Amino acid sequence: MPTAILTGQPVPGSSIESELRSLGFDVHLALGAADTETLLARVPGEHRVAVVDARFVGHPHALRLGLTDPRFPLAAIPGAVTAQPAARQALTRAMARENSAGGGTALAVDSLADRITAALDADGADVHRPELGSLVAAVPADPQARNEARQAVAAVDDEAVRLKSAVKARDGFVTTFFISPYSRYIARWCARRGLTPNQVTTASLITALIAAGCAATGTRGGFVAAGVLLIASFVLDCTDGQLARYSLQYSTLGAWLDATFDRAKEYAYYAGLALGAARGGDDVWALALGAMVLQTCRHVVDFSFNEANHDAAANTSPTAALSDRLDSVGWTVWVRRMIVLPIGERWAMIAVLTALTTPRITFYALLIGCAFSATYTTAGRVLRSLTRRATRTDRAAKALADLADSGPLAEAVARGLRSTARRLPGFTAPAVALLGGAAVVATAALTDFGGPWPLVAALAYVLTSSLAVARPLKGALDWLVPPFFRAAEYLTVLVLAARADVNGALPAAFGLVAAVAYHHYDTVYRIRGDAGAPPQWLVRTIGGHEGRTLVICVLAVLLTATQFKLALTVLAVAVALVVLVESIRFWVAAHKVGAPAVHDEGEPA
Repeated sequence: MPTAILTGQPVPGSSIESELRSLGFDVHLALGAADTETLLARVPGEHRVAVVDARFVGHPHALRLGLTDPRFPLAAIPGAVTAQPAARQALTRAMARENSAGGGTALAVDSLADRITAALDADGADVHRPELGSLVAAVPADPQARNEARQAVAAVDDEAVRLKSAVKARDGFVTTFFISPYSRYIARWCARRGLTPNQVTTASLITALIAAGCAATGTRGGFVAAGVLLIASFVLDCTDGQLARYSLQYSTLGAWLDATFDRAKEYAYYAGLALGAARGGDDVWALALGAMVLQTCRHVVDFSFNEANHDAAANTSPTAALSDRLDSVGWTVWVRRMIVLPIGERWAMIAVLTALTTPRITFYALLIGCAFSATYTTAGRVLRSLTRRATRTDRAAKALADLADSGPLAEAVARGLRSTARRLPGFTAPAVALLGGAAVVATAALTDFGGPWPLVAALAYVLTSSLAVARPLKGALDWLVPPFFRAAEYLTVLVLAARADVNGALPAAFGLVAAVAYHHYDTVYRIRGDAGAPPQWLVRTIGGHEGRTLVICVLAVLLTATQFKLALTVLAVAVALVVLVESIRFWVAAHKVGAPAVHDEGEPA
């Protein structure tokens, strides 16, 4: 149980002790710095501890934000400071300084908790200070100031602020105006009944899978039910994040489940639509697989660009300045957010078209919309990259190399090409990645199935992809390398399955691409959580992007169309088992050992 040490003389009529207990703290009283240091030493090192001034006046939610958020090792608000086990030593050192003669800081601060915070700042510790907005958090120095602070507390509805803060400050049009106005109340209902965000996330997944099953019936009633359930799943998808923000229940496992299940829900729904269409005599598996490929590549563009510029120096450009100016005009903000077709707009479009039209029309609209938004966002990012003078770090280069997912073949060839790569122009990496990928996809599409040319192109692809990663990916456009690799691998599988022209080949290809895409998403979420890339043995076991592309082309040359379908099925199952077992093992273990809590507050994907 977390411990709160209440310092100073108790104030008659104060509710601070009961408020701390309501937040789950075991409260101990200390009259001064010496007592506080003694009590601090008695708190088990694996527990959270907080030091709170007994004169504190403020909203309960201000205390909640300041003292219970699991994402930050150190946090403080006026009159209170807290530390998780990872930052316990820093808090102990600061407390020791305050118990020494003169308080140990150059600032004349009356509150012991605030003096400890000042000492932490002086030591260079990273102390999180939540934005309280209209919430009150103060340590009044006299009865008049206390009365004024209490009046300020009474003037602001703590619960209304808490509900409002449960919603993302930046979200899509559909989510902001059609979902969040009521989903926040569902989140509060869940919180009051002890439900966790992970439980709501799981409910959202189950609802989406039922929607996919309804779509797979191929009936009009099934399509209508699928559209309604898909919207219901999205409402729950919004609710889990709002519940996490409302109750501050953040976790590494929760962030991974939320992101992973989003992809699983959407792609399972694509498969359901394709199965439903097949029942009606329309084969749209190529469209379903194309939609998954396009959507995954869009995400990789987002991830790669963000990682390349995560900590870049001199990270400015005229294009970025223009974008900022457009964001200052109300209507352009919403237009720009809708153009990128985030998850709210995308799922609403899919749900409505599923209920009213056919799977083929739904996929056509999805492909056109995603292609337009991908062109818009990628073009803007290319312009930003070309017009800025950013110096990218080794961390960014390492992240891009991990996202590239190069296997043992590319690594071995790249070692022999390093000296050559250093002498080539800066645009070499994305250029050769694009040309090599385009060559293997075009060759597979334009030659007969079973012919040797795709294999020749795949061997050339191994060379070009090796050259692309032969030097650190620090160039202006090197963030394009991972998405080019993704597109090359996924489209090669799609094209060869389509050229096989045998019943079941495209569904098998869909399963293989889904398994590989899961591995690539898992890599992203590990990097985002500062956990590093998946282990090297896993990448080598599943071959890397160039190895898998080469194997697929070899199979297409050596096997008949029916045998190729079976081989794709076996590969899909094998890759899925390996990556899922390792991924689940890693994330569950990270959760058990108390990995830092994270939560994605960015735009919906």
